[in-house]
Amino acid sequence: MKVLVVGSGAREHALAWKLRGSPLVKELYCAPGNVGLARIADRVPIDPSSIVELADFAATIKIDLTVVGPELPLTLGIVDEFQKRDLPIFGATQAAAEIESSKVFAKEFMKKHGIPTARFDVACSAAEARAFLRKRKGGFPIVFKADGLAGGKGVLVARDKKEAEEAIETLQVERRFGVAGDRVVLEEFLEGHEASFFALSDGERVLPLVTCQDYKRLGDGDEGPNTGGMGGYSPSVHIDTDTFREILDDILLPTIAGLAKDGRPYRGVLYVGLMLTKKGPRVLEYNARFGDPEAELIAVRMKSDLIPVLQATLGGRLEEINIDWLKARSVCVVLAARGYPEEAEDGAPIAGIDAAEAQEGVEVFHSGTGVKDGKFTVAGGRVLAVTALGATFAQARERCYKAAQTIQFEGRHYRSDIARDTPEHA
Repeated sequence: MKVLVVGSGAREHALAWKLRGSPLVKELYCAPGNVGLARIADRVPIDPSSIVELADFAATIKIDLTVVGPELPLTLGIVDEFQKRDLPIFGATQAAAEIESSKVFAKEFMKKHGIPTARFDVACSAAEARAFLRKRKGGFPIVFKADGLAGGKGVLVARDKKEAEEAIETLQVERRFGVAGDRVVLEEFLEGHEASFFALSDGERVLPLVTCQDYKRLGDGDEGPNTGGMGGYSPSVHIDTDTFREILDDILLPTIAGLAKDGRPYRGVLYVGLMLTKKGPRVLEYNARFGDPEAELIAVRMKSDLIPVLQATLGGRLEEINIDWLKARSVCVVLAARGYPEEAEDGAPIAGIDAAEAQEGVEVFHSGTGVKDGKFTVAGGRVLAVTALGATFAQARERCYKAAQTIQFEGRHYRSDIARDTPEHA
């Protein structure tokens, strides 16, 4: 088979790494990929947003399967474009992907279909947001969410009136996220443990993947601004068998059934960001694709060949598939550049990647890297996703941090508390 992966981050590197391990894959391409990916796939200089150009390329060289990594091409309708040309592609259609591309749509969809989530209002202007705040009965904190795509950074938590005004200023006056902030969701703050739940859907059936726990805030102890993700571990220690079943029965299955009923059948991978509250799991958000760093955590634990799994999802045959997983634990730590998540500094040379990868159980996935004079350099905010397997969380964590410390570049920073809350011997 000839396979094309669309995207350029660590998520795409992890997916391509997993696909490259399949005996069914003869040729592997990535558009545009990154310098780390170039070791395992042929890079194609096409931007993920150029969906017609990508379809032309796939048709010209007869790609057998395209796998979409990031959200933007899904939102732009890459799946619809490929389907028009009978080109096999793994991902949600534009209509189905609106469950991620519009927070307002997602909240109203959940309300309509009785899917448990936080109470909310929708404000279309700064004045309307302030009016909602004045008449709100609940106190603080309160969560502000930009309606559109904002690279994982469009969620602001206001702990008091001053921070609420700052959030309104950021989203709807300064318009830091542009049109993504045209509408803003004002949402009840939920307390509990966050968790990531992934499942495949063929439009009717649902096949859960392993659970994950991710860390979105920049600093230890969940301090600092939201980011695209600073690390994570799998499986989540907060989802027991009963909670797993509850998530499947009360959230996943009604979501897929609701989308089908609304004329938006969902085929692909669905991410549900959850808050595990005392009253049960509540949906924080949906993503219409693999998460990052969750894709890395999932890829290293999957024993089964990924290709037949993707083909069964596309073909409406999920009932035929069982996925085998390693019983090992996985931990991922993201190494970020100085200045991230604001203006990250580029150009610093990176040392130690090969030495880190040589360590047992470790894979290093590239995200924001470049090459200068034959050496890797910093070329983005999240630079590398160091991922490790271990028989226990303690072993996976030790391997991950040892590898992370092996990699050096000026301005490097990372969280030191990833998976610290896991049982040592589990």
